[in-house]
Parts: sequence; structure tokens; C-alpha cells
Amino acid sequence: MIRRRISKTVKIGNVPIGGGNPIVVQSMVKCPTTDVEEVINQLKAAKSAGAKVMRLAVPDKDAALALKEIVKRSPLPLVADIHFDYKLALMAVEAGINALRINPGNILDSPQGNISRYEKLDKVVSAAKSKGIPIRIGVNSGSLHPKYLEKYGYPTYEALVECAVDEVQILENMGFYDIKISVKSSNVEDMISAYMLLAEKVPYPLHLGVTESGSGLSGYVKSSIGIGTLLYHGIGDTIRVSLTSTVEDEIKVGFEILKSLGYEKRGVELISCPTCGRIEVDLFDLVEKVKKEVENVKENITVAVMGCVVNGPGEARKADIAVVGGKGKGIIYRKGKMVKVAPENQIIEAFKEVLDDVIRENQSVKVGE
Repeated sequence: MIRRRISKTVKIGNVPIGGGNPIVVQSMVKCPTTDVEEVINQLKAAKSAGAKVMRLAVPDKDAALALKEIVKRSPLPLVADIHFDYKLALMAVEAGINALRINPGNILDSPQGNISRYEKLDKVVSAAKSKGIPIRIGVNSGSLHPKYLEKYGYPTYEALVECAVDEVQILENMGFYDIKISVKSSNVEDMISAYMLLAEKVPYPLHLGVTESGSGLSGYVKSSIGIGTLLYHGIGDTIRVSLTSTVEDEIKVGFEILKSLGYEKRGVELISCPTCGRIEVDLFDLVEKVKKEVENVKENITVAVMGCVVNGPGEARKADIAVVGGKGKGIIYRKGKMVKVAPENQIIEAFKEVLDDVIRENQSVKVGE
């Protein structure tokens, strides 16, 4: 069993983060914040996919002005992503945002007229404190402060951690402790090393992610290795899979990572064989059809799709439902017991009947509890 790192707890809206609470999957809105209707559409899709928190960019005054309507209609707690301009952070707090993603050092370094550098940050920290809003410090290898690049030569994991710790100390010195931290890198090894080191240095919840991981297979693999390795070591309280893809894709991959390590029991775990010369059915087609039938099932069910009688019965014993292919037919098992035999062109219909039975029984048990 994985032994989790227990951090301080913060709350984003009604969602507790850290402190041994369930790991939260989140994503980020992928359109201009000023496009309020599309933002709301993406937030609804994110909630449907299982996200508990969403972040959105606030790069300018127009985006900040749009927040009030978005916050009012949002189905999920929201984090405002802000760089440099303290006034945008104040506008976000006023609009009712649930958390801020800022780097205090950027606020201190940005020119803002006659106001002093610490007065700017003090206004933001005071506003967040008065509303009970946590601040996420987000250090990124692609936007590391020049002084750390000068010291280390390039964005090493040590540079990321030193920067994050310095940012934390700024907030702690101002009496602010509702903090969450990320130290993202596009390099998986640096990302893992940074979080491992940071976890030893701070008591705060950590948000995991491989930044700019890419699209498709490359993005899935990099994110799974980076995030999965840390979760295996008990490190991580929220995760985001950063893909050049839709919000729903990011969230689905995030949940698959959690499920693979036993952190999440939501939805179907699908097991299928890689195929070989023993296959006597069109397994590729069969697996895709089974995937389509189970993709929206919320029950905690294991489904195995096997192509022959060598490994099939063994997997069937461990699965809630198993489909084992034979020559021109399929055998449906339930908890290792054979319940149906169907011709190849009727396998999916037979599978659906058994799946419906399992879902009904699971739901009746929940009602009884």
C-alpha cells in the first residue's frame, strides 16, 4: 500500500487539498477568459469528466472583468492564473475567485507606478487572507527567474526548488500560510527530482504536472511517468495532465493515472490482451466496441477482454466481467464463472446484458448501505 506524504490542508472553494484528502484532478480552460460562454461550456465538460477544480488565465483587465460572471455560473471552484500585475489579482479576489496562482517574486519585480514593491504584494496577500483564498506558487522551467538561471546555468531541478522555497518564504514572512506549490518542468527527470526534493523542504500540498508534455502518445507517456512516479512515492495532492488536447482528455488521462496506482476507484478498469498468433476473433474491433460501451460507466468495475483460452480464463477469475474470444464465438464470464456463450457477431449484446446486471446490483448495494 502506498504511504502518502501528509501535508498542510488548504481549501479551494469547498474542495480540501492536501492533508491526506483524495487527490484532485484538475485542468485549465483552453480559450480566452473573455469568451464567457465557451469558458462555461468547458467548465461544465470538466465537471462531467470528473474534475474538482479548474484554472483559467487572467492576462489582462478584460479577462479580470469577465471573472464575475464566470464565477457566478461556474459549476467548479476556480483558480485565477495571474502574472506580474497585482491589480488583476485584486480584481480576481473581488470577483469571488476561489484561489490565486501567482508568484510573489513576479509581483515584487513588476513596475506599477508609484506604489512600493512590497505594498503591491501586501495588498494581494491581505485580500487573499481576508477571503480565505489560498495562493498557489507555480514555478516553471520555461519561465524561471533570471537570477536562478544565472546561478545554475539552466533550469535544473535544484534551481526550481530554490526558487519555490524563496517564494514560499516571501509569503511566510508576510504571515500567509495557505499555500500550494508546483515545480513543473517539461523534462520528466527534472520534474520528478524537483518534487522529491521540494517534498522534503516544505509542509504544503503539491500540485503535480509535466509542463508542456505535448500531444497524443508522447504527452500521455511523459505525464504518466512523471506524475505516476511521484504518486507511487506518496507525493502529490492535485494533478494536471498538460496536453495539447481537450480539457476532457487531460482529465481522463489524469484519472487513468490515479486508477493505475489504486488512488481512484471511479469507473471501469479495462484489461485487454496484446494479441498474438493464437487469436481467433477480431480482438481489435471487439476491444473498441467494449470500450465504447463502458466509457461512461461510473461504477467501479474491472472488465477483461481476452483473445484466446490460454490467458483468458485466468484474467476472467480476477475481473467482474470478462469476454474471452474463441473460434467464431465469445464466452462471457462473471467473477470467473461462465455465464454466456455467444456467436462472434452477438458478443457485444451478450456483454451488455451482463454489464447491465452488474451495474444494477452495484447500485442496489449502494442504496442498501
